[in-house]
Amino acid sequence: MSDRHNRDIDRIPVPLPEALPAPTIDSHCHMELIAKSAPGAPEVKAILDEAASVGIEQVMQIGYDIEQSRWSVGVAEAWVGRALAAVALHPNEAPMVDNLDEQLREIEKLATHPRVRGIGETGLDYFRTPEELRSKQEFSFRSHIAIAKRMNKALIIHDRDAHEDILRVLADEGAPEKVIFHSYSGDAEMAQRCIKAGYYLSFSGTVTFKNAPALREALSLTPLENLLVETDAPFLAPAPYRGALNSPAQIARTIRFMAEVVNRSVEELCDATRGNALRLFGDFA
Repeated sequence: MSDRHNRDIDRIPVPLPEALPAPTIDSHCHMELIAKSAPGAPEVKAILDEAASVGIEQVMQIGYDIEQSRWSVGVAEAWVGRALAAVALHPNEAPMVDNLDEQLREIEKLATHPRVRGIGETGLDYFRTPEELRSKQEFSFRSHIAIAKRMNKALIIHDRDAHEDILRVLADEGAPEKVIFHSYSGDAEMAQRCIKAGYYLSFSGTVTFKNAPALREALSLTPLENLLVETDAPFLAPAPYRGALNSPAQIARTIRFMAEVVNRSVEELCDATRGNALRLFGDFA
């Protein structure tokens, strides 16, 4: 397991937020890191039930290695109508495996499952990856792009300190029809480039952090038709609970904050983000 998934988080859960006035979808979470149990276990049901109680009716369960991608498929099978899956090798995982080609073939095999609707999270992470391993990371990213295009699945991008190279690789390879920047981390100028290309920007709890004015500027110019909301649970709990155990229910807190930034009603943002998620991933039934 990569350093990314060993980040310190407070296991004390965040208080349940007020219910939303309209339903929406968590477009990116890692329930296996909260539940630590089998895909169909009561612990997973409890996460989904808690989210539904405040208006988050569906979640995208995201894989980051072979084992957890299989787990994600299991969740999508076990919770029809409530969860779908994405599968991939996380950019911090890819450089660490010896049999990368074999693992990429396994990801493509998993992607044939009808309840897998995304390829991700994949991309580039220059914060944790030393320069000598970045070529292997880029090879993996290019391979995932090819899989997404062959399978006609949404590409879910992890981009950390690698904005220009992410855009370069997408241009080189030819981007899939559906591209999502998960937990968007760029500035307003990059957001404009992504929007022009037709990409979707998914905002997480980081947009609520005091040190994130650039994210809020990017959010303020993102059209509703390019907008998603996510938790990246169990990470990135929104303020004032930064560092605590996040869960899909906390979408309700983040989207209320987003509505204030863009001067729209909470209901408008719920409708837009839900509609966009359904267009990208299809019906959860």
